[in-house]
Amino acid sequence: MRLAEIDRGDTLGHRALIRFISMVSGMRLPDAARVAFYHRGFLNGTLGEWTHETMRGASFWSISERELMAALVASWNECPFCVGAHRAIAIKGMPRALADQALADYRSSLITANLKATLAFLEKMTKTPKSLGPADARAVLDAGVSRAAFEDAIAVATLFAIITRYANALAFAIPTEAEFDKAATMLLKRGYR
Repeated sequence: MRLAEIDRGDTLGHRALIRFISMVSGMRLPDAARVAFYHRGFLNGTLGEWTHETMRGASFWSISERELMAALVASWNECPFCVGAHRAIAIKGMPRALADQALADYRSSLITANLKATLAFLEKMTKTPKSLGPADARAVLDAGVSRAAFEDAIAVATLFAIITRYANALAFAIPTEAEFDKAATMLLKRGYR
């Protein structure tokens, strides 16, 4: 269900701020940012901090790898907004062809073996979580992924299990590729807070 407050803002101050940011950036402020104004306590508080720490905090995985994980979880959850948004950030730090190859079929892509093993776990966690077992986790660890790196990847998938459903439930508008690119540049500079 699309809320009018997402398009226009829920207060006069937020409406003015949304218009100002859109004018300065030269693009419509993406719905993810608009919702952050509307649900300020949740999205700029708990979820915002968790997202920032997960996606920008210290990790074995690069920012681009974590953004690729987010894009894949979004793909598995059929969230076109999040696929586009996180793909746009991922390709700021990895070749576009590699990201697109991984999004099309990570198993046959040229990404690292440890990332492939991790993505296999995340795919199962996202699509068929009841079928996960100790052997699935062991396969990731046996591929050379440390426990800390594994936990970081699980945090990305868990976070985007929530965010993709939120974006789909609120029917986020899909920006153009150029707008996704601009938003990706802003997210790389500012993070998710």
